[in-house]
Amino acid sequence: MTTPINQLKKFGQSFWYDNIQRSMIHNGQLQKMITEDDLRGITSNPAIFEKAINGSSDYDDTLARLAMDQPNLSGREYFYQLAIEDIKGAADLLLPVYEKTKSLDGYVSIEVSPDLAYDADATIKEARDLFARIGRPNVMIKVPATKEGVVAVEQLIADGININATLLFSAERYVEIAQAYIRGLEQRHQKGHAINKIASVASFFVSRVDNSFEKQIDSLYEKNDASIQSKLDPLRGNVGIINAKCAFVEYKKLYGNAFKNLEKAGAQTQRLLWASTGTKNPDWSDVLYIDSLIGENTVNTIPPATLDAFMKHGKPQASLEVDLDSAPEKFKILSQSGIDVSAVMQQLEDDGVAIFAQAFEKLTQAIEEKMDEFKKRQDSSAA
Repeated sequence: MTTPINQLKKFGQSFWYDNIQRSMIHNGQLQKMITEDDLRGITSNPAIFEKAINGSSDYDDTLARLAMDQPNLSGREYFYQLAIEDIKGAADLLLPVYEKTKSLDGYVSIEVSPDLAYDADATIKEARDLFARIGRPNVMIKVPATKEGVVAVEQLIADGININATLLFSAERYVEIAQAYIRGLEQRHQKGHAINKIASVASFFVSRVDNSFEKQIDSLYEKNDASIQSKLDPLRGNVGIINAKCAFVEYKKLYGNAFKNLEKAGAQTQRLLWASTGTKNPDWSDVLYIDSLIGENTVNTIPPATLDAFMKHGKPQASLEVDLDSAPEKFKILSQSGIDVSAVMQQLEDDGVAIFAQAFEKLTQAIEEKMDEFKKRQDSSAA
């Protein structure tokens, strides 16, 4: 059956799902999405797992067993035991996609602990450990794209580990991540190691950018400067899309002729993945960030509510390259109008790391509370 979502492939875009929960792996939902909707990947983050584990009883049986078999672990380690089970199960279902697309798609992403975002060495160590523990070729380790994350990405790609560089907000930081990916491939290739099965995506956030710059634009409007308002009017509700297009302009530059030698050795480009694609402003279209960013060599990871909306009234058509070349000049209007763009982007990154770290802490604390309760029940039964 033809649906808006499975038509994305006609335009060179892969549909990944920004959600994971144990029930969808075991009740047939994930397999159905792969078969009917051409689902090609899954992304997760601490906030998604926090909702899945704390918001359902799906994991209680496993936690109860762990409380009996391994009573002295930390909440962090209990979490990874749960998450790794889910990642393995989803990766196994997506393995045929991985094989069919020759390692382009079929990936499941799991994030390193967000409290390591500013520690490159610790990020590298945990990423290596997770990749080894999961033991699936079609798994990506998510690494926050902080300055330290750039260092980590280069080393992990050189190690041969698939990487999802996340929390990207600016085209400038995207270029740093893409260059780190290319350097990692070059290191590996120079040592004679295969690079034809290494994949990476750059998760570029969209809706959060719009929300932050809308606040900046609002503050400028309060000054009632007609000349500034006339420049900014076309950008309202459009900054996130223009910013994403700026990143895609850089993508096309980076993976031009200079990348050909690596391509001959089997290397893939590091595709841009549109993340944070759920519309947060109720006055805007609920499929804005799907309809507006459809194009070749990209991925869109879509949350459940936005997927439902796109299935009802999405418009699959090539849209990413519409007015693409003018995007950088349009984006410059923000700084020309007095907005400190670099400061806004840095705040977005800082906030993104903090939000995931808070979700991770909330998750591990809740797991520890559940484990304490299970242990008390077991002690009571034993008595």
